[in-house]
Amino acid sequence: MNKNLYTLSFVFLSFVSLFQGQELVPITKTEVLNKVSEANQTLKISEEEFKQARADYRQTNAVFLPNISASHTAMATTNPLMAFGSKLNQEILTANDFNPALLNDPSQIENYATKLEIQQPLINLDGMFQRKAAKSKMEAMLLKTERTKDYLAFEVEKAYMQLQLAYKAVAVLEKALEAANENKKLADNSFNQGYLQRSDVLQVEVRVTEVQNQLQTAKSNVQNASNYLSFLMNDDTYVVYTPSDELHISTFALENKTVSENRSDIKAMQLASQAYEAMNKADKMAFLPRLNAFGSYELYDDEIFQGDANGYLFGAQLSWDIFQGSKRLGKTQKSRSEFEKSKLEYNQYISQSNLEFNKAKRAFLDAENKLKLTSLALKQSEESLRIRTNRFKEGLEKTSDLLMAETQFAQKQLEYYQTIFEYNYSQAYLQFLTKE
Repeated sequence: MNKNLYTLSFVFLSFVSLFQGQELVPITKTEVLNKVSEANQTLKISEEEFKQARADYRQTNAVFLPNISASHTAMATTNPLMAFGSKLNQEILTANDFNPALLNDPSQIENYATKLEIQQPLINLDGMFQRKAAKSKMEAMLLKTERTKDYLAFEVEKAYMQLQLAYKAVAVLEKALEAANENKKLADNSFNQGYLQRSDVLQVEVRVTEVQNQLQTAKSNVQNASNYLSFLMNDDTYVVYTPSDELHISTFALENKTVSENRSDIKAMQLASQAYEAMNKADKMAFLPRLNAFGSYELYDDEIFQGDANGYLFGAQLSWDIFQGSKRLGKTQKSRSEFEKSKLEYNQYISQSNLEFNKAKRAFLDAENKLKLTSLALKQSEESLRIRTNRFKEGLEKTSDLLMAETQFAQKQLEYYQTIFEYNYSQAYLQFLTKE
């Protein structure tokens, strides 16, 4: 345990020197997940889309709830009919008002009316199916948000492993550069003593330059991985992160893993198809009559905001739009086609998900086999480098053979860590595909 802590501390201090002038921030995968769940823009967009769908569903409450309005109207008129009606509403009509001369040419009269009106839907079958469609859409958006969270968790897993891999590459190339510099010292000494030719020394110098370039690329990969984590966490500081734990081989049980129709995105598509079906039924129900109740309470006076006279009205209306050209027929045909299309898209999505699962399963098995081979190749190249280095120090090995062994060992190390990444990534992707 102490040895591991010492190793991590040494690696961390070496990276401080690599990224001087930039802030290095240690971070765990759990911290990344928490920050992503709090601040990720994609997740916030998905949540806003759900809120919009929920607001659309709440609007359909109008199918059951009344529509209530109030108004106050002020008017002045000399129109014979309006003047007579206003006096009648104000309950100030007298026998003298029936004088034909006054009826035909009335004086100006003022009328102030306060009206409270209510409209209550009773039977609106198309509205009920529209409400059902809106509910299915809302539930689908909620499931989409859940799947977005799953996807972001998978992206965090991948991005964090990329950061770990980038640091592993830097560590490997640091050691390779250190070894190359040591070999260059040996080559210079041997050249000064006449044991090596200038071409051998140049080969060593080329190797040093190659490793330096590879190391610079690895440093850039560390920054790229850190920036992607910052993007996921919606952090615009773009510091350089250091993973709190190293890249290691994960374990995963592949047996009995399948793509479930209970997966949130698949269920969301199923609900979307149900929404299209409900909209098609709503369009069909639009051919049927609607029954609505209505009522009003009215106050009248010849002075503003007064109400000496009052009256009420209530009733029910059965309305039926018998024919609207071919508008409703075309709308019904369109919604039917949208429903059929959604069913085809659902089946296609299931097939595509199974295709991705089978592909990911084969990639996992390939990575598992590759991991065994790269592990063995790494041990072999390490032993070969040890032998050739000892022989080179004794003057028994060619410079080109040593450089080849050194290059091969560095490559096998990088391949080994890359294979660990591929192995862990394939596991994470399988878990993402089979998550219910």
